[in-house]
Amino acid sequence: MKKNKKNRYFLLIGFALAFNFLILLSAQAAGKSFIIPVPFSSQAPLANWQDSRQQDGCEEATALMAMAWVKGEGIKAKEKISKASWEKKIIALSDFEKKKYGEYRDVTLSDMVKWIFKDYFKYDKISVKPVASAKDILTELEKGRIVLLPMNGRELKNPNFKAPGPVTHMVLVKGYDYKTKEFITNDPGTRKGENYRYPEKIILKAIRVYPTGYHLTVKKIKKEMIVVEK
Repeated sequence: MKKNKKNRYFLLIGFALAFNFLILLSAQAAGKSFIIPVPFSSQAPLANWQDSRQQDGCEEATALMAMAWVKGEGIKAKEKISKASWEKKIIALSDFEKKKYGEYRDVTLSDMVKWIFKDYFKYDKISVKPVASAKDILTELEKGRIVLLPMNGRELKNPNFKAPGPVTHMVLVKGYDYKTKEFITNDPGTRKGENYRYPEKIILKAIRVYPTGYHLTVKKIKKEMIVVEK
């Protein structure tokens, strides 16, 4: 009986992946857009920006959104995750990092992989890959994966950020518009960040891996991404 349930589970996953692939192909052929359904939260869901764990919680928020997508949580409207629940999750993750690793503010990509995904979530279907062009990001999206990008937030020129914008920031990329050449993101830096669009040129310019710490100097520009898959 258990074996049958397991087989049905893998069949459903296979059908879902195939369906998503067909949607991507049709969107590309029609020059339209596609969005991978990832639930959204800002890094300060209840606008408690005075809490440093939320003020500097972009890495935690993007990782939590990614893992909600992996687990299939909060996708359907009737199963939407409340803002209060998102806030508790962000605070709990930040407290875990602070207690075990001594830092939660700016967390570099390799530490996000080790501390958050592999340690906190016990999840390893992730990888860090270089970004040389928009195609590198788009290729991952077209495979049904989502992407987390470290950014110089000021280069994003997002009018919803408190000026002049964060020097270290993280966004989740979940879709693309072939006609306008825009990436579709969940940007946790603003309550208006769900499905927020950035031109691919802006995204490429802003990508910048930053070190773990607190607004430490970036000595060498390196463009990489975290790729998350189911």
